[in-house]
Amino acid sequence: MGKNILLIGGSTGIGLEIAKNLSSEHTVFIASRNSTNLSDLSVTHLKFNVLEDDISQLDLPNCIDGLIYCPGSINLKPFKMLKPKDFEEEMRLNFFGLVDVVNALLPNLKQSEQASLVFFSTVAVKVGMPFHTSVAAAKGAIEGFAKSLAAEYSPSFRVNVIAPSLVDTPMAEKLLNNDKKKEKMNERHPLKRVGNVTDIAAITAFLLNDKSSWITGQIFGVDGGLSTLNIS
Repeated sequence: MGKNILLIGGSTGIGLEIAKNLSSEHTVFIASRNSTNLSDLSVTHLKFNVLEDDISQLDLPNCIDGLIYCPGSINLKPFKMLKPKDFEEEMRLNFFGLVDVVNALLPNLKQSEQASLVFFSTVAVKVGMPFHTSVAAAKGAIEGFAKSLAAEYSPSFRVNVIAPSLVDTPMAEKLLNNDKKKEKMNERHPLKRVGNVTDIAAITAFLLNDKSSWITGQIFGVDGGLSTLNIS
């Protein structure tokens, strides 16, 4: 039986691939700023800007079985070039936007037999990397929030986090916009390639279905081995 799945930001990159993966079996709602790439998908699009809008004002089903929060950023700069407002903006998009959404949707999620929530972090939380201070701080907040939320709402909710390494998406274009950059990034990973959207969509779909019903409070490193293997 299909579930009601809500993607926050599902019109490009990873979110779009997740929508493609889920739409054939579930009722998928996508709350995002635009619907440019959704015309061929059997989904319901709801115009929504996480930085400006109130999710509770959208026409959503009373019961939400799955929630995926996709908004994020790749703001890689030396710490000395970042201002406090840069950290604030990063936190607003990645973390406080997520908190606002989850808080507003608690009544809908509680209507599910067991809601599954999936958030996104980064490999840079586990593995310290130069130039990642602002994004790693924001994503680290997500990991801590997810574990505490999973404990507080168990068994009603399952909450898990996917922590990818670099994935070939429009958001990562500046890091992969020529062959030399791609080769360099491929070589950093034990599996000798960066991620693709299907890698992330597959584990997201797994975490939303009943085959993962005994999994909660976990951080999944989908990162080509980067966070755990040293091959240098």
